[in-house]
Amino acid sequence: MARLFLHGRMKMQRHKFFFFCALALCVFSQLHNYKALHHMPILSELYASSVNALSFLWRGKGNPSNNAHPERRPLPGPVPFDTGLWEPEAYREDQGNAEDLWRKEQPDSGNVNRMTVTLPDPKGPLEELHKRSFHLSDDPTQFFVRTKSGAYCFIEGTEMTYLKDHLGQKVQEPGEGQRKILHAHQEEPKSAQEKTAWGKRLVKCMCRPGWHGPHCGIPTTVQHSNLPTKARLTLREVPRRVINAININHEFDLLHARFHELADAVDLFLVCESNFTAYGNSKPLHFLRLLLNGTYNYVHHKILYVFLDHFPKGGQQNGWIADDYLRTFLSRDGMSRVQGARPDDVFLINDADEIPAREGILFLKLYDGWTEPVSIHMRKSLYGFFWRQTGTLEVLSVCTVAMLFTVYNGDGILLRRREYYSMPGFRNYQRESGHILVQWSIGSPVHYAGWHCSWCFRPEGISQKLISAQNGDFPRWGDYVEKRDLNYIKGLIRTGGWFDGSLGEYPPTDPKEPMYAPKYLLKYFQLYRYILDNPYA
Repeated sequence: MARLFLHGRMKMQRHKFFFFCALALCVFSQLHNYKALHHMPILSELYASSVNALSFLWRGKGNPSNNAHPERRPLPGPVPFDTGLWEPEAYREDQGNAEDLWRKEQPDSGNVNRMTVTLPDPKGPLEELHKRSFHLSDDPTQFFVRTKSGAYCFIEGTEMTYLKDHLGQKVQEPGEGQRKILHAHQEEPKSAQEKTAWGKRLVKCMCRPGWHGPHCGIPTTVQHSNLPTKARLTLREVPRRVINAININHEFDLLHARFHELADAVDLFLVCESNFTAYGNSKPLHFLRLLLNGTYNYVHHKILYVFLDHFPKGGQQNGWIADDYLRTFLSRDGMSRVQGARPDDVFLINDADEIPAREGILFLKLYDGWTEPVSIHMRKSLYGFFWRQTGTLEVLSVCTVAMLFTVYNGDGILLRRREYYSMPGFRNYQRESGHILVQWSIGSPVHYAGWHCSWCFRPEGISQKLISAQNGDFPRWGDYVEKRDLNYIKGLIRTGGWFDGSLGEYPPTDPKEPMYAPKYLLKYFQLYRYILDNPYA
């Protein structure tokens, strides 16, 4: 009898043990599911010590606690604007050890071609542009104004009729044409009442059409996006810095459009030029010439020139090797020369014919709470903005600097692919940051957040693109002499046809429609008429 009693008791204890194990597993699973559904760092305190591991990405100096959480730092005092293309030598920091990810040696390209090119005199006033560093500074622009009633409003998104600053003075209205961010006096809240207005209980701002949220700082392209954390967006006290990386061949008119569209949202443009085409033929450094002759003086203080002086091994046989390597070299060489970047700064990589609208980029700069990586829905067009294609081009283009290095190993081409969840650093980055990585898109198929203008050149430019194209996107139309004929190309522009003889279906367009083209091009319509209005129709 006693033996049966002991056996039953042991059996009950085993059942209790398994019951409590199952209960603990259930609770842990529910916590993880809650975190995944709401994208909230529930276990952030457990990860706090791990977050410091990202500090190796910081180039700034000072209080480590401030570095770990830049969004919690007080607003800085006035910062002078940069006056030149590059920071003085005194700003350069210690190079650090060889293991620093920021200064990781470039992968062996196995280059098969090199050619001698004329670069700026190393002893001249411009020195070697392709070797200089760039020091990122906080953006001194005042994007918001505190009204007399206590509301804290995004100036561009607020109705000027109702907008007065804290002194009761009416804030000047934006100028026509360009999307300009206004400058108004901004003070950090001092009283408890002001801090409440800064935080959750706000006197509402009167939003203009196209802007949303209590501060009128959320554009329609975000409001109507698939961002899963819209309810938890908060303003940053210190804006992120935005780095836009692009490769350039001969898309110089679109480059002007990009610079004018994004100049007040982007803090640094990494522009990579090679003395080889994507096919492997040598070519002149046209962008460098324009940069040196003053063509881009209006934005030259935000440009870091990246020079690719070799062609990757195997790139002539397999054009995709060359195509990928352009972005790999751009991001790794360019970012290795950027100083002062923080883990939560924004890295944006585009092709030269992809121009994001500034509203979405400003949102990433000014708000916390969005997830990553981020893609952008762009209006698609062919030969010019007049041939609008159906749907949108959704390009994965954005992540934080921390994700770029921790997940993508500093390689921009990996960001443009949709395989971040299979990257070796994916789980590690989630664990250290305390955030679930969820891809989302700025814009939607009916709310354009940028423009993709493919083959948008004059006939001579299209012929040049045919010759320069990589040896991988078959059929390679540049191999056919008749396809490079200017009269044949003019016929394609006139009809919207393709090189294989097919005709696309295009909905009607009007230059007055929203998001027809970047505002800079529309402002100088006659100058850029060849891509705004069909010249052969």
